[in-house]
Amino acid sequence: MTTAAPSSRALAHPTRDEIRLESVLHALADPMRLRVVRELAEEDENSELSCSHFVLPVTKSTTTHHFRVLRESGVIRQIYRGTAKMSVLRRAELDELFPGLLGSVLAAAARQDDRLGDGGSGGVGGLGS
Repeated sequence: MTTAAPSSRALAHPTRDEIRLESVLHALADPMRLRVVRELAEEDENSELSCSHFVLPVTKSTTTHHFRVLRESGVIRQIYRGTAKMSVLRRAELDELFPGLLGSVLAAAARQDDRLGDGGSGGVGGLGS
């Protein structure tokens, strides 16, 4: 069962045991979502970034969709801090469930950037960092 805090602004997240490999892979397969994960991975383990921190070349509703996919797949955890929705990478849980997966995906994305000269774009659509 997904966990949710008691407030009306609580966001549903899968429990550790509900996180499924195919959902995580689906979430990481999109260049915009991978871009968000890469930025979160650059932060300290428990650092939270607000949604407004991320500048994605898509509409606000599409950005919201990407964050929802990441949250519902178990890749990130989101909480409200005042009016800001903060996101944190669930790295420890993902590493326990799927050892080496996140590190391999992040390293492969960095190698792809080096190979294609994308500078953190995820290799699609000429996106910059």
